[in-house]
Amino acid sequence: MSIFTNNLVGETSPYLLQHAHNPVAWYPWGEEALGLAKKLDKPILVSIGYSACHWCHVMEKESFENEATASLMNKHFVNIKIDREERPDLDHIYMDAVQAIAGNGGWPLNVFLTTEAKPFFGGTYFPPVAAYGRLSWTEILENIAAAWQNRRAEIEAQASQLILHLQKANSIPMASTIVVASQTAVFSKTDCEEMASLILKTSDENWGGFGNPPKFLQTHCIKFLMQNAQIYDNANAKKHALFSLDKMLCGGIYDQLAGGISRYSTDEEWRIPHFEKMLYDNALLLATMSEAYQLSGDAFYKNRMAHTMRFLLSEMKSSDGGYFAALDADSEGVEGQFYIWGLDEILEILGDDGIRYAKWFNVISGGNMPDEHVEWKGKNVLHNTIGLNEFSIAEGIDVKEWEAKLHQCNELLLQRRNLRIRPATDDKILLSSNALLLHACASAFAATLDSTYFVAAEELYDFIEKRFKDTDGYFHTVSHGKGKYYAFLDDYAYYIQGCISLHEVTANDKYLRKAITLTDYVLQNFKDQSTALLCYTHEKQVDVVIRKVDMHDGATPSANAIMAHNLLYLGLLLSNNLYLVKASEMLQSMKPVITKYPQSFAAWCSSYQVLASGPIEIVVTGQQPEAFHHQILQQYMPTRILQVSSKASTWPLLTGKDFDRKSLAYVCRQQSCAAPVETIDEVLTLASNNFS
Repeated sequence: MSIFTNNLVGETSPYLLQHAHNPVAWYPWGEEALGLAKKLDKPILVSIGYSACHWCHVMEKESFENEATASLMNKHFVNIKIDREERPDLDHIYMDAVQAIAGNGGWPLNVFLTTEAKPFFGGTYFPPVAAYGRLSWTEILENIAAAWQNRRAEIEAQASQLILHLQKANSIPMASTIVVASQTAVFSKTDCEEMASLILKTSDENWGGFGNPPKFLQTHCIKFLMQNAQIYDNANAKKHALFSLDKMLCGGIYDQLAGGISRYSTDEEWRIPHFEKMLYDNALLLATMSEAYQLSGDAFYKNRMAHTMRFLLSEMKSSDGGYFAALDADSEGVEGQFYIWGLDEILEILGDDGIRYAKWFNVISGGNMPDEHVEWKGKNVLHNTIGLNEFSIAEGIDVKEWEAKLHQCNELLLQRRNLRIRPATDDKILLSSNALLLHACASAFAATLDSTYFVAAEELYDFIEKRFKDTDGYFHTVSHGKGKYYAFLDDYAYYIQGCISLHEVTANDKYLRKAITLTDYVLQNFKDQSTALLCYTHEKQVDVVIRKVDMHDGATPSANAIMAHNLLYLGLLLSNNLYLVKASEMLQSMKPVITKYPQSFAAWCSSYQVLASGPIEIVVTGQQPEAFHHQILQQYMPTRILQVSSKASTWPLLTGKDFDRKSLAYVCRQQSCAAPVETIDEVLTLASNNFS
């Protein structure tokens, strides 16, 4: 590597390779760059983003491709480029630092570090000239360089104080005392009802979702509300959860032609998305739709599940079996260019059907995109705001006839769209996102019994074991067959969850044994000495300034929350008191903050709710348990722990059960089982009532 040349050409990350020919002397994160900063006594400039990030591309074109700006960066700094999806651990640390400094965060994330990699200043996007109330990027560079020369002691002190702040943030919300024995007093129905009420207070009653734009999916909140509705018969929770899903799935944020959902909506109506598509969002959406279908029985969700899965298989799946990280928002230099339409184009393709089709999707001659975006002038994003029955009556067409015609028109437009220049694909394969999809496919099979999901889940498990597994643990990312960076807590937590779900639907014990092995590994290698929670990084990882303990839900659910769920589930299934005590400690330590701010901790709230309402263990045995097994899978039972076997076993829940008959189901609570039953109605009756 050279001090004055770009050093990214050998990287595998699409994001880093996008910057491999900038005049900036970029380095990847590593000993070479960190050592150089110490040798030259220069501050470090870390710029973090990802390949599908629109404003990352903008800042690259404006600043990082500019020779004069690059010269200034190279003169005063050691410059490091990081793909946030390759190194989420570093992104979490430095994002927290920038949020503490500037009060907000996002990507691109630009943060300045001391030679010891401690942050002291940062921000997100900076314009090439002063604008939007922000200094220009060159002014920032010059000011930081001058401060490094003239106020070094002040910078070092500020960096040390910021590290102390980040360390304290790991434990600020924790309960000071934990009394595991008094679970009935700790986990209460009252708390669950209050958490649901607080989340609903932030709901958008007109358009669904929560809060103001930009509006993210927040599937963790939707999942919690659906669970709350089922457990406590909360009609308002059910109504808003399903209403939110409906609005998203009919909006422009959802790709009405090919399937799949974008990362967020820029407006309250889910109409104009930020067009990038992330694997994790679509995996979480698929899992949430699966529960919505179980809860409601509405075929709309089943159809959208199939539509989304088709998108994942056709556009996100690699040739060797894993699923890519993301699709870019931009093509031909314009965000959303691949997805938007002019009315004349639709009429030309669809002929006589075009006018009715345009009405259905709110396509107009002047375009339905925001006026301030000149590149979108006259263009439309497809979105639907009227129900099938209402539209069919207004148009004087039979509902089934219109559904068939709509499908035909969609396919014609999709064929034309596929001739366009496609957005770039971020072809990294991330364990965390693939593990979320593993869980989603298993959940989708449970809800529908469609073998497409079953096959996809088993194939994905095999891919993960083949490509991600290393001699000591798993890799976080695989790109072009090469594994990089050891896995983080979310990789393991989501993978354990996926293995549990796969064991539920297959009754194959190899998945359960894998979940147990991974859980023991996590407890051994990710423990935090000062809290009941788990660190984000492996204890042997040494290139981070602090070991963060992540608690909040972000775009994906909190890894600690998912681990608490995994420990609770496995603890009950295995009668493993170590797991149960750990899960209870984690949840109790988080109680003060999750009950006060449930929208930010909805994944925690879901596990809390399971404990408050009482988990239900269901055991299916017999010579031919498959049909009974599948009937149970299709039910929406969010507090269920399930084990199925056709033969006697040493697993605790299977001890002493009858395997001689065709099929039986045992419904158990707190290690006490009712008499075995033979029908799904009897199972549901027992599950909904206490028994002695």
